[in-house]
Amino acid sequence: MGFNVATLAPIGLLIASNLFMTFAWYGHLKFPSATLWVVVLVSWGIAFFEYWLAVPANRIGYGVYSGAELKTIQEVISLSVFVLFAVFYLGEKLTWNHGIGFALIALGAFFIFKGPLK
Repeated sequence: MGFNVATLAPIGLLIASNLFMTFAWYGHLKFPSATLWVVVLVSWGIAFFEYWLAVPANRIGYGVYSGAELKTIQEVISLSVFVLFAVFYLGEKLTWNHGIGFALIALGAFFIFKGPLK
């Protein structure tokens, strides 16, 4: 496969898009007194920029990666970004249950990229 724009750009764009989406979906949790309709509108505005990154990521990457591989990349990035967000922004602690769950997800990602079992 090699390293080139078609292989690396989708990953970079998906990382950036997930940063936006994580803040859109979960950033408001630090502001529980904010009015719900305001939170929804602000979140929608943040998510707008996520789409400007995610859609090109998938367009560029689809020639190199399959749809299942692109979705797997997105999910692994999403969980990775969220772990950092939860720890550093929300101040949550990670437990062994999280580690085991993420390890199982990583195992699933391995099988997506491994190809058909023979």
